[in-house]
Amino acid sequence: MCDVCVMNAVKDRMLSRRSFFKAGAVAGAGAMLGAGASPAFAAAHGGVRDMTHTYDETFPTYFGAPGISYDKGFDFAKDGFNLYSLTVNEHTGTHVDAPLHFSADGQSVDEIPVENLVCPLVKIDIAARAAEDPDAMVTPDDIKAWIAAHGEIPAGACVAMDSGWAAKVATDGFRNADAAGVMHFPGFHVEAAQMLIEETGTVAIAVDTLSLDPGNSTTFATHYAWLPTNRYGIENLANLGNVPAAGATLIVGAPKHGRGSGGPARIFAMV
Repeated sequence: MCDVCVMNAVKDRMLSRRSFFKAGAVAGAGAMLGAGASPAFAAAHGGVRDMTHTYDETFPTYFGAPGISYDKGFDFAKDGFNLYSLTVNEHTGTHVDAPLHFSADGQSVDEIPVENLVCPLVKIDIAARAAEDPDAMVTPDDIKAWIAAHGEIPAGACVAMDSGWAAKVATDGFRNADAAGVMHFPGFHVEAAQMLIEETGTVAIAVDTLSLDPGNSTTFATHYAWLPTNRYGIENLANLGNVPAAGATLIVGAPKHGRGSGGPARIFAMV
């Protein structure tokens, strides 16, 4: 067979396979929608936003101590490759709070159902209020206002607080501790968490600060209300200002180490 004939035959076969897979993908999407998939997953997405901070020894942590240390066991110049042993606090950088973090027998991070890690993203913007009051919180009224503007919260959603706090991450203002050591940054009011539990199918809440609770909390009421229901949290989310209030899909690359109370995660949004 001549070279041109071979090339044309291969090209025809590739086009045929491409058409087959394209048809299969369309059929699969249709089947998902027919099975009651969330409208958020039916919408086309035109871009990706990284929602994850880069972290190292300088990244702020709740307790103030470095959350990661590096031990370089192999060096490229000497060994031909680089390799570090890492010691990491599970709650460092952009990370997941698993239910086990604030419960005796809740799901560990490896037990969070994978379907709960792909979420319609609901963004509640309290940045203007937080600029005036660092102890500002997401309240039931904020949730009601979002619903009035955008419709019901989709099942399986992650409801995220955008307080604008991520812009402070490289400064002392991120922890914002006063002279007595009390931190001041926004979080979720426990009544907002309870509303989401009782009235919606939300599976996760997220903040752009160090804690689901406001920084001045001494009771961790939101953690204790939310996590024992086998819902999870995300702390230190980045770039919430670059995603819409509704319509994006959050992809949570949670770690999968056994018995984990949480862990650093690579998170991005399809917009």
